[in-house]
Amino acid sequence: MNQKKLSNKKSSLVYDTSFKLSYLKPGYWGVWIAVAFLWVLMLLPGSFLDALANKLGDIFRNVNKKRRRIARTNIDLCFPELNEHEKKELVRRCFRHQARSILYYGIIWWAPGFILKKRIVFKGQENIESSLSNNRSVIFMAAHSLGLEAAVSAATMNYPSSGPFNPMKNKLVDWLVAKGRSRHGGILYTRDAGLRPIIKDVRGGCTMFYLPDEDLGADRSIFVPFFGVEKASVPVLGRLAKSCKADVLPCMACYDEDKHHYVIHVLPALPDFPTGDDYEDTLVMNKSLEEIIRLCPSQYFWIMKLFKTRPDGKQKLY
Repeated sequence: MNQKKLSNKKSSLVYDTSFKLSYLKPGYWGVWIAVAFLWVLMLLPGSFLDALANKLGDIFRNVNKKRRRIARTNIDLCFPELNEHEKKELVRRCFRHQARSILYYGIIWWAPGFILKKRIVFKGQENIESSLSNNRSVIFMAAHSLGLEAAVSAATMNYPSSGPFNPMKNKLVDWLVAKGRSRHGGILYTRDAGLRPIIKDVRGGCTMFYLPDEDLGADRSIFVPFFGVEKASVPVLGRLAKSCKADVLPCMACYDEDKHHYVIHVLPALPDFPTGDDYEDTLVMNKSLEEIIRLCPSQYFWIMKLFKTRPDGKQKLY
């Protein structure tokens, strides 16, 4: 399935990535300046980008005390075995990787394919091919890695894809992100479309990304351990895999600071998944998330309020 088949879909459900003249209004000029900056960065060597990212990351960490506290709280909870120096270093590197991910947006969204293949290395494709050869669909279970955009780009360069798009407040930023994610033919749906058209696409041969680590509140979640802490987790992945007749392949993007490129790790499909038991399936999901996060722990989005929703009677953490 590819972009040419969009004519067979209801246009109201597919996210509109056409350019609007309103994006040229003065209110968007600040965004265009940022776009020009990202274009310039595309021409610079990876070593320069890394040095700049480290400087900016340190500034972000020092200025944004709220997010720094959230990151430190999460790391205290998830890695109690680390000493004080190791925890501080993990927070420091997290902010540096966050800055790096922003500086790489231009490369990921606009660079020619031959450059992308140098800056993004795809590992584990044999696991994808194994599922496809067994007539199974593929769901990439991804953590909120700071290199997530690189992972999406790597997958969509090689396989047809379908997924939801959550709009942002700034319409121009909205358009830039949507265009970047769909540049290789990926299909994006509006929030109103729900999961039905995506499930249909995945059954028809598309891959999809599913990120299950965000706290979406008690009404939609069950409490399951995550790094040993009870976390509000949405018990949907098992049902989604069953509906799509899909294998679930854990996926994590890690930046290699020595070679100045992203490495996208695709692990083997979760065995005997789903079981049909929501709790057991969600427990397997969280354990798999822990496994891929440990591949490059400083590159996880620790500034999220992972444990915002607490079990009854438990103290708030943030």
